[in-house]
Amino acid sequence: MYNERIIPWFRQSSLEALFLKKGPNVRWASGFKGADSYVLLTSKGGFLITDPRYTEQAELEAPDFILVNWRAVGGTVMGALAHILKEEHIQSMGFEADALSFGEYSELQGLTGAKLVPTENVVENLRSIKTPEEIEYLRAACEIACRAFYRILDDIRVGVTEKELAANLSSYMVKEGADTKPYGNILISGPNTSLLHGIPSDRAVQYGDFVLMDYGCQFNGYMSDITRTVVVGKASEKQKEIYALEKQMIEDSLAVMKAGTKCGEVYEASIQAIKDTPYLQYHYNGLGHGIGLFVHEVPFIRPGAEAVYEENVVTTIEPGLYIPGWGGVRIEDQVIIRKNGNENLVRIPHDLIEL
Repeated sequence: MYNERIIPWFRQSSLEALFLKKGPNVRWASGFKGADSYVLLTSKGGFLITDPRYTEQAELEAPDFILVNWRAVGGTVMGALAHILKEEHIQSMGFEADALSFGEYSELQGLTGAKLVPTENVVENLRSIKTPEEIEYLRAACEIACRAFYRILDDIRVGVTEKELAANLSSYMVKEGADTKPYGNILISGPNTSLLHGIPSDRAVQYGDFVLMDYGCQFNGYMSDITRTVVVGKASEKQKEIYALEKQMIEDSLAVMKAGTKCGEVYEASIQAIKDTPYLQYHYNGLGHGIGLFVHEVPFIRPGAEAVYEENVVTTIEPGLYIPGWGGVRIEDQVIIRKNGNENLVRIPHDLIEL
């Protein structure tokens, strides 16, 4: 179904068309769930450009779009796009500046006389405010991830490897109802937990390790993104100290997250607990991001960020402390921004779990 939330943009921009290449934007605009496909939007409707692998699926999922097989029309994606621009007498077109390659742009320039205008975050800004239906999909994705968390706790023990645990966690999410397209889950242990985006390895879990799980799933394409850090055995005094600071950081952040708050203000709230401690140097400035059909969407929480939260934005909040060679702690929640606060979609307490 053509997403009519884009129509006001055409009046504001004065452009006649907008070309979308990014997968989440194509999905949002058209409803098509397949890959290797592109959308050209106008104020009156849209075109879905794909190839014969996806034409049957496209007819079912994007019935309001005119389907264009680029292999039969134009010979290349840009050739098909130029053909549409000519047939529809389109004289100006916006494109995603951070998605169209130089080669594609050059080819298109050689095929059409239409004015090509780079744009940034046109669809991303529209996507940041979620509809009730989108919120329910995101809620379901978080509930699935939470159920998987309690299942994986039974598997975390001395001797099991990070890879084994990561595989189990992905499997549990699918068994609990997630889409069967898992994305890159992080499950790391011991000193590896200081790696912000560490890759699960053959390292076996040892007694006294932190085990950090930054993971999520998709439900009807919409994503969850959760982090919890647990201890195998009894936590040391240093682990308890750092975990307590981390818990305070996320709870101070959540306390200020509501409609009208600047993302930079959330960052400032997050560091109050560590400002006068030796651990300030070990935190990371990127504290959260919008989430929906893509895991890292606008707006972003970082120092000085001027973006202001609006109602029904769904965002993560994930402060962390990372000490090289020792380990790290991160807690991440996913919340809906409301008028007077936020609704946390993660039903896992912030308390330290000792296994």
